[in-house]
Amino acid sequence: MMKTPIQIENVNFSYGPVAVLENANVSIGEKEFISVVGPNGGGKTTLLKLMLGLLEPQAGSVSVFGKVPALGRKWIGYLPQYTNLDARFPVNAMDVVLMGRLGKTRPFGFYSRADREAARAMLARVGLQDLQHRPLAALSGGQQQRVLIARALVSEPKLLLLDEPSSSLDDYVEQELFDLLQELNKELTIIVVSHDVAYVSRYVEKVICVNREVHTHPVAEIDENIIHDMYGAHVHAVLHDQEHDHG
Repeated sequence: MMKTPIQIENVNFSYGPVAVLENANVSIGEKEFISVVGPNGGGKTTLLKLMLGLLEPQAGSVSVFGKVPALGRKWIGYLPQYTNLDARFPVNAMDVVLMGRLGKTRPFGFYSRADREAARAMLARVGLQDLQHRPLAALSGGQQQRVLIARALVSEPKLLLLDEPSSSLDDYVEQELFDLLQELNKELTIIVVSHDVAYVSRYVEKVICVNREVHTHPVAEIDENIIHDMYGAHVHAVLHDQEHDHG
C-alpha cells in the first residue's frame, strides 16, 4: 500500500544567508488536487525542488510516498515551467511522449513495442491520438502542453507535478487544460503551481500559500486578507463558487 504522497515536516532551506523556507510543514494525501501559490521569490520553486529531491533541506524532512525524494520521485510525473524542448527541433508528438519512457523499461536502446503502445495510449488520453505524427512546431500552445503532460503520464506516475502549466495559454485553452487535470485527478494526486488564485480555486481542494512561511488552506478559506498577507499588497481576489459543476 502506497504511503502519503508528500510529507514535509519542519523544513528550513536557505541559499547561503538568505532564508527561503522556514519551518515548512506540508501533507498532501492520495488523489488530492492542490495548488501552490505565492509571490515570485517566495519559495514555490524551492518547495518543488525539495519534493523532487533536487535540493535537500538544512533542517527537517521530506518524504515522497514514504521514501526519501531521490527514491520516491520515480512515482512523480513532472512538467516544469520552462522546458528545454525547442519547438523547431524536428520531432513529432509521439517522439516527445516516448521521452517519458526513457529509463522506465530499459536504461538505453530502442523503444519497445510496449513503450510505443503506452505512448499512443497517453496521447489518446489527452485527446491527441490523431496528431501523434504532427511535428511539435505545428501544434498550438495548448496542444504542446498536452503532449508534455502525456510525456509525464507515460512514466506511470502516482503524482503529477506541474509548474505554471497555463502561463502562456489563453483563457479557453487554460480551461480545457484544467478540465483535463480534473479528469486525471480521479486517478492521480495533482499539484499545480499557479499565480492565479482565483482561477485555480474553481478546481482545487486546497491551496498551499508559500512566502517563506508555508500555510495550507481549504479553498473556502481563501479571502482577500490571506492574499494580502501572502503578497504584501492589496490584491483583489474573486473566488469562484465552490459548487461549480465541472462535469
